[in-house]
Amino acid sequence: MASGRWTMPRVSKLVRFSNAILVIAACAYSSGATAQKACEKQVYLTFDTGHMDVAPLIAEVLKRQSVHVTFFAANERTKVGDGSLGQHWASWWKARAAEGHEFASHTYDHVYWRRDLPGVNPTFRVRPSAGALAGREFTWTAAQYCQQLKQASERLQDITGKPALPLFRAPGGKTSPKLLAAAKACGFAHVGWAPAGFLGDELPSETFSNQALLAKALRDIRSGDILVAHLGIWSRQDPWAPAVLEPLIVGLKDRGFCFATLSQHPNYRDAIAQAVANTPKP
Repeated sequence: MASGRWTMPRVSKLVRFSNAILVIAACAYSSGATAQKACEKQVYLTFDTGHMDVAPLIAEVLKRQSVHVTFFAANERTKVGDGSLGQHWASWWKARAAEGHEFASHTYDHVYWRRDLPGVNPTFRVRPSAGALAGREFTWTAAQYCQQLKQASERLQDITGKPALPLFRAPGGKTSPKLLAAAKACGFAHVGWAPAGFLGDELPSETFSNQALLAKALRDIRSGDILVAHLGIWSRQDPWAPAVLEPLIVGLKDRGFCFATLSQHPNYRDAIAQAVANTPKP
C-alpha cells in the first residue's frame, strides 16, 4: 500500500507538474489576448476570377495561413479548362467551400457597365468580356443585368452546395447609381474596395514590381479595408500571386491584423443575415 507521506521526489514532481500547468495557462492566455487584439483590426481579402492558373497556389497559401476570403466569380476564360465556373474548375470551388470561404457574383459573363441610357425605365450599355458575346456592346434592361447577377450566384451554389452571398462586384468596379439601384432591387448589394485595398495585380510588372506593391500594401492598409486581387491576370508578366500573397498575409498579421469574410463586414452582415433568414428552406 502506498505511503501518504510527502517525500522529496513526490514534492519535486508536483512542483514540476504545477509549473507546467502555469506555463500552459500563461500561453493560452497570451494567445487568446493576442487573437483578441488582432481581431480589433479586421481586413477583408477578396478575389475576383481570372485565368485561374494561379488559383491552386492561392488556395495553398490561404489554407496554410488559415485565412478565409470572399471570392467574386464570373465564368471567365481560363488557361486550362472550360471557363472559371465550368466543370473543369467545379471541384476547386467545392474544396474552397469546404474550407469555409465565401462566394458572390461577379456577373456570369464578366459584364462591364459602360453607361446609363436616358429613359424612365433603367437601361444600360454593357460589354461582356466572356462568353459567346464577349467583346460586343449591348443595351440591357435592369432585368437582364439582374439575370447575369443571379446566374453567377446560382452556378456557384450548384457547384459548391453553399448559397452565394447576396453581394456582387461589377467588373472593373464600374457602376452608376442607377445600376446599383437596379441590382439592389433584385437583392444584390455592390462591394467595391478601399483605395489601399487595390493590391495592384492588374498593373504592369515592368513599372509596378511585386516588391513595390507589397511594400505599398503593408504601409497603407488600414483596419476595415476591403482588399481585392485576382485568380490570375493575363497581362501581368511577373504574376502577383502567389509571390506577394503570403508575405502580405504574414506582414499584416505581424501588424496585428486578422482576416474575415464579407459576411462579417459591418456594412453587409445584417443584410446577409436577413437574406439567409428569408431563404426558403428545402
